[in-house]
Amino acid sequence: MKADGGAELLRLVHARVDPAAAEPTPDLVRTPDLSAIGPEGRTARTALALREAVGSAAESGTWTFLDHPMVALDVAGSPAFLEPDAVVVHPDGSWTVVEIKSFPMIDGAADAAKVGAAARQAAVYVLALEEVAARLDGVRVRDRIVLVCPKDFTNLPAASAVDVRKQLSVTRRQLTRLTRIEDIAAALPPGTVFDPGLPPERLSQAVESVPASYAPECLAACELGFHCRARSREAGAVTALGRPLRAELGGLTTVDAVLAAARGESGDPDNPTVAALRRAAALRQEALAR
Repeated sequence: MKADGGAELLRLVHARVDPAAAEPTPDLVRTPDLSAIGPEGRTARTALALREAVGSAAESGTWTFLDHPMVALDVAGSPAFLEPDAVVVHPDGSWTVVEIKSFPMIDGAADAAKVGAAARQAAVYVLALEEVAARLDGVRVRDRIVLVCPKDFTNLPAASAVDVRKQLSVTRRQLTRLTRIEDIAAALPPGTVFDPGLPPERLSQAVESVPASYAPECLAACELGFHCRARSREAGAVTALGRPLRAELGGLTTVDAVLAAARGESGDPDNPTVAALRRAAALRQEALAR
């Protein structure tokens, strides 16, 4: 797909999203070098290449093929560095994200779940590119990405234009709802530091100063999962049994409170959750008696 300056990839982009533009012949294609030191350097080099590509498109109507550019997206006050498979700058100066996947496109259609996942991934790239485009006048990031997959079960490529406007809207809303790092840091006790270079005693004190918010899926994603699980079990928190159960139990946040409500020792009997627990306890006692 990316051989010969991305000739095949550009042909597919031209056919799927911009057939009215001039064909991307070799004399009309630029492939800038994006190499730099570190993610910050690569991000700056990509931004410069995009700026130059827009200028070149305005002057001579050229296409620009960016192979594995790097862009940054602000996530709750912290930069997340992202690397799309490719970005194409059209002769009109607009930008298109290209996502290359290994799942097949059979008879012109691919697995809907996999296409949806690719669209959500590409939407994040589009958002990051929009932050770059905001610093340039009149530049548009297209909300239709090009998804490239193997055609049927061959090594030939097939491409489809995928509208990601819905995914863009959802991702924007999710990003605005995230708690910013500054707000999280402000809620910590004064003097709290999580430096791995600290003596074990001080680091343990810092970790213990933050309440554990554990769920079983934490074990697969966080190095502190076992620590938080132990603290949640000590506190008898129902989140240790899973978030779905926690959502069902409403205001009953500990195992002791749940058992007391089920035994009739506490809780409002008119509360649907308490009533369901007492009914379940009665059925259990009835089953054990039999």
